Amino acid sequence: MAHSVRPWRPAGRRFCCVNSGLNFQDLMVRLGAIDSPPKTPTIMGFECAGEVEAVGEEVEGFKVGDRVVALPEFRAWSELVAVPTKYVYHIPEEMSFQDAAATVMNYLVAYILIFDLVSLREGKSILLHSVGGGVGQAIVQLARTVPNVTIFGVCSKSKHEALAATGLIDHLIDRADYVNEVRKITTEGVDVVLDCLCGEECNRGYGLLKPMGKYILYGSSNVVTGETKSFFSVARSWWQVDKVSPIKLFDENKSLAGFNLRHLLYQQDGSAYVTATVEKIFGLWKDGKIKPVVDSAWALEDVAEAMQKMHDRKNIGKLVLDPSMEPKPKPATPAKTKNKKQASEDKSGKKGGAGSDKEDDKKSAENGENGEKKEGEEAAVEAKTNGDAAEEGAAAAVNGDSAEKKDEPAAAAATNGDATESEKKESS
Repeated sequence: MAHSVRPWRPAGRRFCCVNSGLNFQDLMVRLGAIDSPPKTPTIMGFECAGEVEAVGEEVEGFKVGDRVVALPEFRAWSELVAVPTKYVYHIPEEMSFQDAAATVMNYLVAYILIFDLVSLREGKSILLHSVGGGVGQAIVQLARTVPNVTIFGVCSKSKHEALAATGLIDHLIDRADYVNEVRKITTEGVDVVLDCLCGEECNRGYGLLKPMGKYILYGSSNVVTGETKSFFSVARSWWQVDKVSPIKLFDENKSLAGFNLRHLLYQQDGSAYVTATVEKIFGLWKDGKIKPVVDSAWALEDVAEAMQKMHDRKNIGKLVLDPSMEPKPKPATPAKTKNKKQASEDKSGKKGGAGSDKEDDKKSAENGENGEKKEGEEAAVEAKTNGDAAEEGAAAAVNGDSAEKKDEPAAAAATNGDATESEKKESS
């Protein structure tokens, strides 16, 4: 199945979407942790690749059948996507749709950070948070195009072995105590801190900067701490950031900057700048200097599981959605297990051992005696019951005879009286 894109005017075309990218920004949209969230219900997704299926009347530069990648503001997780022309880009003929969907968003952020905001030069050092993510891997590859750059990569320990195997990161550091670990390696600090976490990490990162160093915030993933939006997490991330005055920056010879691609593209009319940057990225791809790292591909039906993997920070590289993939089979419902009370009773029964067997024998003997007594009592009750039944049979016969008489109530009363006297005699 292919993804379709339809260009339309003033932005215009529609295309068939073959692959869509999954970004941390999508996770924040789902949790409602971004500014100006879309009205629900909505189709999520900011990145997709496929073939042009139809174009608007005045669209230029695109035709049906073109292979493209697009950055729509939402609605990318669809089989058919309508996108303004200014957000659609031709992809190299040799590039697969999966690589296209895994490249554009991540490498756009990485390229603008490394070359436009930082102006990375030979001999510099970088501290990079979430080095195992899609953007983190893109930054590492682009930084390696500059000679003699030292990279300090911060991520969870579970990713260290896989990332070390790439040979691209000089120092892999666990997030738990990265400040002290960096200080052990270099007491001077680092030239660049690239932070996608926000909150308390802003202060720590700024403190690691050398003179003439640059700190750049390009995300706020620390806001995502649970399965739902947390006002406390948002407030804490904001409150933990120290307010740095320009005079302090002036005195310490340090720089602070920020970058938000979504705002640049959709709110600040930066589409022309982004288009030019995408062309440079594809040029680096053609030269073999960059290659997107794809963690895994998922069917659209499995997007919840894919997002959970990203939420748990377990991915290394990009997560991609593929509408042509079959969803994973759902696990069978597990068999019911014993509850805690039953398990405890079973366990205590086993602990009884031989002693419990003796008690069982004793109880059996007692039950035998009780059984004999019970049988005697039951026999007496049965005899009495049979006697009562015989009396009831006689009463029934009398009642039957009395039914032939005209005065039925009086006859029944007399008969019942006789029966009562009979019962008294029997009982006496």
